[in-house]
Amino acid sequence: MTQHTLQNRSDDEILWFQRRSFLQAAASWSALGGISTAFAQSRSNIVELSGDALLNGRRLLPAQTIQTGDVITTGAQSRLVFVLGNSAFHVRQNSQLTVERGATLSVVSVLRLLQGAVVSVWGKGLHRQITTPTLTAGIRGTGVYTEIFANQDGRSYFCNCYGTVDMSAGGERVLSTSSYHQAFWGEVQAKSGRMLTPAKAINHSDEELEFLARLLDQRTAWQIAGKKGMKDGKGYMQDTPGQPHPAEMLGN
Repeated sequence: MTQHTLQNRSDDEILWFQRRSFLQAAASWSALGGISTAFAQSRSNIVELSGDALLNGRRLLPAQTIQTGDVITTGAQSRLVFVLGNSAFHVRQNSQLTVERGATLSVVSVLRLLQGAVVSVWGKGLHRQITTPTLTAGIRGTGVYTEIFANQDGRSYFCNCYGTVDMSAGGERVLSTSSYHQAFWGEVQAKSGRMLTPAKAINHSDEELEFLARLLDQRTAWQIAGKKGMKDGKGYMQDTPGQPHPAEMLGN
């Protein structure tokens, strides 16, 4: 397994994909038709639910179907893995988010994270965003990790694990093109005059993205390339001296 750096998270939260319950749930998901049957809404799109979660304020049950427009809340020691359209999500404990409707009922236009954290893999598509109180990410086909740090006054963290993302915070904009984990902070107050600043790769692992991609019959960028880069938050497969993080180039 690849190494991962944790900040206010436990190994137990990061290693969810190793649990027997998830492996059994994922195998069952695939045996019952996987994304094709879920996309046709002929079955529940919940791959695994552990612990307590709410759907629009009411207890969420494994047999239910999550749709765009829904509000999802997870409790302590809970996790939720589900597929919606051509996107897959792992919602960590103590999180709240909404999935807003796109062109159809099964297409997410905006994932609005209000608290907590979510790992997500997105198939190709246009006009989709992830928002937090301090940043907005316009996404295409990509795998990402998003977290709001309540103990840092709501500072937001976003990692473009692979793919292309239009990042913005406080009027600043930058294009993020990543092969291997390009990470940003969306600041609550300007830091060194910037609202969008470089971050390290924290609180998520390669394997999490790989398992979510597998639910969509996809592979991550490093699986396709057959190699991995330096997990330093800069987003490149090869560590080249002087290679800047995109947020360092703002205003230059």
